Amino acid sequence: MILSSAVGLLVGLVLAGVLIAMNDPARILHLLLETGWWMVLVVALNVAQIFASAAGWGPLIDDPRRPGILGLARMRWIRVATNAILPVVQALGELVRAQLLFRAGVAKVRVIASVATDLGTEMASQIVFSLLGLAVLMTIPHAAGNSTTLWAVVGTLLGAGLTGAFMAAHRWGLFRFIERMLPSLAARIGWTSLGELSGLNDAVVGLYREPGRLWRSGGWHMLSWLIGVLETWAALHAVGAEAGIAEALVIESLGQAVRSAGFFIPGALGLQEGGYVLICALFGIPPDKAIALVLVRRLRDVILGVPGVIAWRWGAAADRANIPATEARGHP
Repeated sequence: MILSSAVGLLVGLVLAGVLIAMNDPARILHLLLETGWWMVLVVALNVAQIFASAAGWGPLIDDPRRPGILGLARMRWIRVATNAILPVVQALGELVRAQLLFRAGVAKVRVIASVATDLGTEMASQIVFSLLGLAVLMTIPHAAGNSTTLWAVVGTLLGAGLTGAFMAAHRWGLFRFIERMLPSLAARIGWTSLGELSGLNDAVVGLYREPGRLWRSGGWHMLSWLIGVLETWAALHAVGAEAGIAEALVIESLGQAVRSAGFFIPGALGLQEGGYVLICALFGIPPDKAIALVLVRRLRDVILGVPGVIAWRWGAAADRANIPATEARGHP
């Protein structure tokens, strides 16, 4: 995994560097320096997204020790931070938030069930969001025959199929297979705690048998995607691109699809920049402003992500320091 992440990061850096070099780096830097107070709005809207996503995760944590919205938002913030800042594949963020929820006292089986099901409802809401973006895109006269539109349609349909298969696998026994495999895997690598997951499949299936939980989760995630539209609108204005909410909806929905497709590259580096250049071209937004738009979002990731990673590592260090003290007091 480390080697594949390193290769993906290197490829992404090369792609991003070439794109920036080909599109007037000085102009792109000037656009970034002119963002002003728009940058504050971009960051604030991203914080709102984190809270909406945390609210979407909450209904799926079937445990009386579930943290409140502030605690869940902190975990989502750290999840986003690790995915955005650390040079690793995006799956790390899911492991980190699962670890944080377990440390908060929630039973391990319920932690993993909630994270897995939350990924399903988040993916499902993203497909609906992408379809909404495509519907708006198809109203643009010159977009119907555009190759970018064709690829967007194919990608969205493929994503819908994969999401459906992912959620069906949850519902029909994927985690029963995982339960059987984990004990032997745990014994091989020395992580005996991994094997303590009996009942995981029942916990996941139990969540899928309560559609009210799924709808509440999906609704909050959908709100998070829509807040992202406002964030993209603000970022477009920050770099001097004339665009309305409709254009921002298309750019955000298709841009997020590109980012999801680039999960194997840390931060979807390079791939996201190239995708935004193609998507923004549909609305006559020049490449330098499209790249500046992505860099505004990456700057936002740094502003929120660096403190998030520090909070994660600080909290982990504090937990390790508390273990000897707890053992010294004779607590189990």
